[in-house]
Amino acid sequence: MKSNNISPFKNFKDDIPASIVVFLVAMPLCLGIAMASGAPLFSGLISGIVGGIVVGSLSGSPLGVSGPAAGLAVIVLNAITDLGGFEIFLVAVVLAGVIQVIMGFAKAGIIAHYFPSSVIHGMLAGIGIIIFLKQIPHAFGYDKDPEGDLGFNQVDGHNTFEEFGYMIDNISPGVLIISVVSLLLLILWGSSFFKKLKFTKLVQGPLVVVVLGVLAAMLFNSIPSLKISADHMVSVPIAESVSGFFENFSLPDFSNGLSNPDVYITAIVIAVVASLETLLCVEASDKQDSLKRATPTNRELKAQGVGNLVTGLIGGLPVTQVIVRSSANQQSGGKTKASTIIHGFLLLISIIAIPKVLNMIPLGVLAAILLVVGYKLSKPSLYIKMFKQGMGQFIPFVVTILGIVFMDLLMGIALGLVVAVFIILRNNYKIPYQMTREQLEGKTNINILLSEDVTFLNKASIRKSFTEIPDNTSVTIDATKNRFIHHDVIEIIEDFQISAKNRNIHLEILGLDKNKSDEPIQHYKLTN
Repeated sequence: MKSNNISPFKNFKDDIPASIVVFLVAMPLCLGIAMASGAPLFSGLISGIVGGIVVGSLSGSPLGVSGPAAGLAVIVLNAITDLGGFEIFLVAVVLAGVIQVIMGFAKAGIIAHYFPSSVIHGMLAGIGIIIFLKQIPHAFGYDKDPEGDLGFNQVDGHNTFEEFGYMIDNISPGVLIISVVSLLLLILWGSSFFKKLKFTKLVQGPLVVVVLGVLAAMLFNSIPSLKISADHMVSVPIAESVSGFFENFSLPDFSNGLSNPDVYITAIVIAVVASLETLLCVEASDKQDSLKRATPTNRELKAQGVGNLVTGLIGGLPVTQVIVRSSANQQSGGKTKASTIIHGFLLLISIIAIPKVLNMIPLGVLAAILLVVGYKLSKPSLYIKMFKQGMGQFIPFVVTILGIVFMDLLMGIALGLVVAVFIILRNNYKIPYQMTREQLEGKTNINILLSEDVTFLNKASIRKSFTEIPDNTSVTIDATKNRFIHHDVIEIIEDFQISAKNRNIHLEILGLDKNKSDEPIQHYKLTN
């Protein structure tokens, strides 16, 4: 785990530019997810700040960035309504944080190691596609669906593909021009030619297009046909005074919340869903890490728990590690978790000091940045690579993608896992042994060579093979290469021993002993 601890002080030249890009990506997502959740807009910014500063400081993830999650938006929306108010909902967020800390100490983070790589790659590709599709309307100047909504059925009442029809009827020429120019500049900035130029290493492409986008929007204000309305700009809440700023924070209503049984149920749901989403994103962000560092998952759960405890106490949305921001961090050259922490401070400082400047940024510019992020997550080369690995990897990969695009993140992951497990079960059904037949002196001899590990998953195929063995044959069950055999399979072999006598089958069993399982010795006294 030493590689996780490379000094952030030696990597500021990489982490600071990356943190600026993550900040630019995170800000509209924080606001959009708050809007989609039916929560105050400022609550999304609070959770983004807490996810960056608090979770980033406690986490061991070198590239992971935490904040409000689109996957929780529907849960939050329903919970606020069902519990009777945002302040009571905050009690559930605080309790969810406590549960996550307990999960961390209980070492529940081990769950992350059981997600198949095909599903993780499918998650990355699926998120890439959905980011790309969702940003196209914003690039054209149609912003009815808030940033951060990743579901197929959208908050605005349309689905992902229906949105394109409404987009065509509501194009904002000024936004479209800025989006196209920004996208071309980002592509150019990432080209091999531009990467050789010194100034491109000092100044990130996304920062350049944001500055140019603001200048272009100011210029378009004097051209009626290109003027960009406030609806197509970032919309950070502006406080007129210091006291007004602090009025944006909300405190949990413990007096009514702790006596409400539904609050505890909501807390458990948030803790479980947020933990699963975090662990999935941890696996995905680790796969993107060029240094191949491994995030300590139990520490991550504790960090997320503390983050939710804090965000709940000051009026923020639940936080998880988020793949969009984490991918932007990695693609922008982030090297350590310093980029995550700095992005949190940038969010905090900017909403205090320059909210009016932030509100001059066209959403079309941010759409261009996210279009590039989405493409890089779902490059054609990834599909070719997964296809070459065989159908056992490619099918769960594709199912995960389709589930994410046509449903939502968690449903896509669930479908991918079901398919991956089914393929594992199918393979186990097929290959627990090798069976060969030969004819000697007019009699059939069958040799069954057991594989190294024979589990209860192999029961069906072994029982089926035993029933299909003809009567009046000679059978050898060879377990000399076997290292483990489940007790259920032993019982099937014992049953076959008994039936073999009645079927005039001569049975010989080689190499089966008690050391291959933890079952008592009497289960292994198998004789010829």
